[in-house]
Amino acid sequence: MKPTTILFVCMGNICRSPTAEGVMRHLVGEAGLEDEIVIDSAGTGDWHAGDPPDRRATQAARARGVVLEGAARQITVDDFEDFDYLLAMDRDNLEGIRSIAPDEEAAGKARLLREFDPASAGAPDLDVPDPYYGGPDGFETVLDQVEAACRGLLDEIRG
Repeated sequence: MKPTTILFVCMGNICRSPTAEGVMRHLVGEAGLEDEIVIDSAGTGDWHAGDPPDRRATQAARARGVVLEGAARQITVDDFEDFDYLLAMDRDNLEGIRSIAPDEEAAGKARLLREFDPASAGAPDLDVPDPYYGGPDGFETVLDQVEAACRGLLDEIRG
């Protein structure tokens, strides 16, 4: 059986999307589904290409037992073929993803991550706020929101 593939996308691929990638890997590992779910992250921009995840995001995640790894990269058209889910952290990222989609079907793979958080159903704002220019609380908020959404995503994937 072909694994389910997930790409988390934020602006620079150093804070929110690596956090989502790390949280989802952690949850998938706990569930013993490493062979069934492939996870990656990318950014809509290339400003941080090759950089590791933000130090503050890494520290906040580590305090919860979550490891952030990898190097930032920019999303490409090939990602639409390689991934089943392209999950944006906010509406601007969603627009950025859809703007490079090769067709309508591919654009339909792009969704907001928080759509998968059952507690967020019907909320007017499903954006995961960018913590880059704020204090430590922002990284905690990102972790809370991302974990809730990733748990919902995992439930959906498991059926």
